[in-house]
Amino acid sequence: MTAPTVAGPFGALREQLTDAVAAFADSPDALAGILAGIVDDVDRALGERLEIFPVCHHSPASGLAMVRRLRAKQPRVIYLELCEDLQPLLGELRNCRLPVAVQAFASELADFPADWGPLSVVAPVTEASAEYQAIAYALETPGVELVLVDRSTDHVFQWTPRADGDDGIGPAGGAGEEAALHGDAVGVEIGDLRPRFAELEAYLLHHGKVRHWSEWWDQYVERPLADADHDTYRQVMVLIGSLFRRLRPSGSDRLDRDEDRERYMWTRMRQHLAASGVDPADCLYVCGAFHAASRVEQFGIGSAAPDFEITPRTATRWRYGLIPSSHSAIEAQFGLAPGSVSIAAATWTKAVSRNGLTPFRLDGQRGTSTRGRRGRSAAASSPDVAPSPTAVPSAAAPVADRLSGFLAGAPVLDGLDEAELRGWCVDIVRLARRNGYLASTADAIAVFETSVLLAALRNRARPTPYDFADAAVTCIEKDVVPGRRDVRRLCEILLGGDRIGQVGYDALPPLARDVLDRLQPLALDLEKRTIQRALLDLHAQPELAGCSDLLWMLRHLLPPGAVRPIMGERRLGHRSVQESWDLALGRDQRALIELGYEGVTVEQVLEQRLRRAVRGTGATAAGALAAVEDAIRLLNSPRLVDELGERAVDLLAAERTVDDAPDVLRRIRRLLAHLRATAPTLPAWCEAFVTTGYAHYCTLLPTAIAAEETEVRQVSAMLGFLFAMEGLALSLGCDRSQLELAVAQSHPTAPAKVSLLWAARHQLGLLPLAELRARCADLLANPLVVPAFPQYLSGFVHALEPVPGLAPFVVETMSTAFARLPDPVLLPWLPTLITTLRDQGPELVPLLVREAGRTFPGALSELDAWVPPWVAPPSSAPVVPVAEPLRRTGALLAAHPAAVDAVATLLGCPGGWQPTRNPSASPSAVAALLAGHPETVEAVAALLVAPGPSVSHDVH
Repeated sequence: MTAPTVAGPFGALREQLTDAVAAFADSPDALAGILAGIVDDVDRALGERLEIFPVCHHSPASGLAMVRRLRAKQPRVIYLELCEDLQPLLGELRNCRLPVAVQAFASELADFPADWGPLSVVAPVTEASAEYQAIAYALETPGVELVLVDRSTDHVFQWTPRADGDDGIGPAGGAGEEAALHGDAVGVEIGDLRPRFAELEAYLLHHGKVRHWSEWWDQYVERPLADADHDTYRQVMVLIGSLFRRLRPSGSDRLDRDEDRERYMWTRMRQHLAASGVDPADCLYVCGAFHAASRVEQFGIGSAAPDFEITPRTATRWRYGLIPSSHSAIEAQFGLAPGSVSIAAATWTKAVSRNGLTPFRLDGQRGTSTRGRRGRSAAASSPDVAPSPTAVPSAAAPVADRLSGFLAGAPVLDGLDEAELRGWCVDIVRLARRNGYLASTADAIAVFETSVLLAALRNRARPTPYDFADAAVTCIEKDVVPGRRDVRRLCEILLGGDRIGQVGYDALPPLARDVLDRLQPLALDLEKRTIQRALLDLHAQPELAGCSDLLWMLRHLLPPGAVRPIMGERRLGHRSVQESWDLALGRDQRALIELGYEGVTVEQVLEQRLRRAVRGTGATAAGALAAVEDAIRLLNSPRLVDELGERAVDLLAAERTVDDAPDVLRRIRRLLAHLRATAPTLPAWCEAFVTTGYAHYCTLLPTAIAAEETEVRQVSAMLGFLFAMEGLALSLGCDRSQLELAVAQSHPTAPAKVSLLWAARHQLGLLPLAELRARCADLLANPLVVPAFPQYLSGFVHALEPVPGLAPFVVETMSTAFARLPDPVLLPWLPTLITTLRDQGPELVPLLVREAGRTFPGALSELDAWVPPWVAPPSSAPVVPVAEPLRRTGALLAAHPAAVDAVATLLGCPGGWQPTRNPSASPSAVAALLAGHPETVEAVAALLVAPGPSVSHDVH
């Protein structure tokens, strides 16, 4: 390694660091290279003609330095490290309440894996960030141009796989309502300064006596740089960025992507300078400190390296907008300590007041105490924005070494602000008592003293908000949290709260504005973040029917809490006359805004989603039927219903399992009932679904009933479809022999499926009730089968779905089991029976209860004399004389021949009346035949008059 030179403004510092390395380091070569390298990086960055302004995202120190530099330099062009395709959105920030996030969203992907969708990129903006100050200055100052130079959002996903880490981008994380404001968007963080070496971060946290990187940064960077001059700020920030850059492992994918970003940005800046002809001395390049210490060959406007080759964007269609953000969402997305962004906002406000600065704000910015034009300097307010003669750009002035003094000098220790700390202690006790804690004045004193003690232990002259929060947790939070918020969360609320942004009406996408306009008849302020109650009396105010339709569609599209019905329902064939809703559209603004990226109206988005639901890779027949229901309930579009129904037929025919058979049966029954009541004829897709399902389930029945992975309720649903749709299927051309062959080929082994098959054979007339009763008696008589008898009963219970007429027999079988089994067998058997019925057929148990209510006596006094109908002996019925009724019938018909002639003509029977016989002379041939065989007459008579549910079943 070549020895470092001593030339340049930082030669003395380089020499001091080299001597220190030689005196203290075990391996001086490596450490000397790092320390000399970071000094070289600072020298290189500050010597660039285009002034580089290094920042850290959401840093109050960076924001304060940016305000001072903008007023002193008054640049004509600001190059900002932000995705270049987000620039048209920045003007809409004036219609929002910060913090908000600039978002790019894509739901229809091209050249990206389908499972990545939807793609989303967000860049959160807070008032304390240096980027917002630069944006506000550029947009509010005439003649100033703002140019975004970072890669486009499309290149974000081209260059970075979704599974990679948080190197400038990263998937959203964290839990909680506000932490989810960014959803699963990829966050573009400007100026990320977290070290990539876990060992370095652990070392800094350990020796800094802090728990989180945000606290270390606040103590050792934020506070010392808050009042530093411009040159000191730049040199320190570039030094830190270079240190973290050189500690990153060489050859890593993240470093390669960062260097590509730097090549991209320098290429864009050189292209703009060449096209516009602006003087680089009038420009300012705002980027993260990590990128300020760049060593790529394209660094600098005077570099001789060729421009970086920028690949074209994919065909993915991106939509852009603003979504609300919050402090907790920013902390969760970028891995900051909870409360750090709120503390930074409070620090910003206090520093602005202390230093007498007027920050830049967009004109008309919501949620600010002053208008944006008050933030302009006198020079910026005039059309001529040329720098004043006294404002000399720093690039033209010689670079002076400020690092040596900053690093060697002792930190300025602020005295203890007792009034501020005392106010914190009193307020946290008051807030704790409101949230259920038994806090008192003694706790406030304890928090005060503990805060001072913790600051002293951590080598701080005054307690920081982090020390105060630790002291409050120690002194107030004993063993349990009485409410929803713990003490640390209360400290975050006290020190600034979780400020939540809001997107104004003018910045909303067309769909969101259309929703708010269509809901205006409700007379509610839907932009508020509170939950509001809407009452709709559609009988008295029929004009609110449109609002009702829109709310039901929004309930289907938005998260559950955004639009929640309290009273009323919308199902097939039914619409409530009165409805009550809880609306939180202001709180769930992000979901409504992202809905606007999918279409122009709610109806269009709902139609697209229903089509995607039935066309996706995981689409099922049950899901398609659900989409048909939603189309009927919400859109009332026959064309869409037919399209979705035809897709349901195709999906059913392509299925190879019966996992969704219960859902299919339930939905097709409901749809058939609705269509038969509302349509003159069944749609063609509905008839095709029935015929396809009949053949499909007949084919799958033998395999499914024997497979171990198939549940009993699924086989029951198959049989329910076959028996319930049998009449319609046969009328449409299906063959009943398909079902008979499928049942004959079924050979289950599980007890529940065996009994289910018996019920199916009984329904087909292949297994008489007497034989079925005998088989159950044999099971109860076999001691080896008795423990498994609840499984047989479970099958019979599930058989009530395809064969509801078996309900009396199931009650009979269960009662017989209770009567015949001894107590030592019955008592251990009952829990198994109860759990089996509860787990496998809870919706069918009420059928058994109702049948039992009809079978058993209704009063206790009748129980002793009650005889079960299945054990009652058949009553002997007298032989009914046949000849006399037949003679009377013949005489009646002969007296009124017109009716017989009409029936004969209708049936096409030729011939006339035979000569009349004397009814008393001799019985007819039929009467003679019946009289000769009285056993048949007696059996029929006994069958017709015998009581009991089993008799009614036989008749059926």
